[in-house]
Amino acid sequence: MMFLRSRSTLSPPAVEQRSLQLSDKHITYTLKRSSKRRSIGLRIDERGLTVSMPLRASEKWLHSVLQDKASWVLDRLENWQAGKVMPVIWQDGASIPFRGEVFTLCVVPDKVSAAPRLQGTDLILQLNRVITEQRIEKLVTQWYREQALQVFRECVAHFAPLMEVSPQVVRLSSARTQWGSCNARGVVSLNWHLVKLSLPLIDYVVIHELAHLKEMNHSAAFWRVVESACPDYLELRKQLRDIRVG
Repeated sequence: MMFLRSRSTLSPPAVEQRSLQLSDKHITYTLKRSSKRRSIGLRIDERGLTVSMPLRASEKWLHSVLQDKASWVLDRLENWQAGKVMPVIWQDGASIPFRGEVFTLCVVPDKVSAAPRLQGTDLILQLNRVITEQRIEKLVTQWYREQALQVFRECVAHFAPLMEVSPQVVRLSSARTQWGSCNARGVVSLNWHLVKLSLPLIDYVVIHELAHLKEMNHSAAFWRVVESACPDYLELRKQLRDIRVG
């Protein structure tokens, strides 16, 4: 004889997409269940809100935790939404973020091609021959990298003497998860995508990496070095956490 398991003994799905009303906001989140968890954890990253909970935890406990953390969740989701990087459609009229501002890409067909240039609120790209999205992306990315290196070198030239450090090399990075890094040889690497952000955020990352030339760690002494050159680093650090790299 075959016995069917009752509905009450079936294991709940390991991953679910859910929605919930928190305060006056309607949010969606990913719920993950695991037999290894003993508590309910909340995480907000580039995918939004993920809630991890024990396999057999009650809905009442889950609801209680979410309501208790409502202010934190809504605040972080708002910052995450503001910091989301929307994919660029590489064509005339595209939005081009640069140093905290947004410029409009203007693709101008012409007999002669010219490097991108800022003009008012526009980034002018003059092109001859066949105009494709791939060509536009390549030229604008090259412009981004050139601008980034110039901006980063200017920042380093300003802050390094104030912090009494001497980096050996400043170079561009294309890291997927880091805005910057610094090694014991004095090589400071800064993600070229950083040039899309505001100048205060750029300054903070530069200062952060230069501080490693004094303290190759994240100790209290390290953060005192950062604070000496960037008194509002805590707020800037918080903002940067909610912005996706690249």
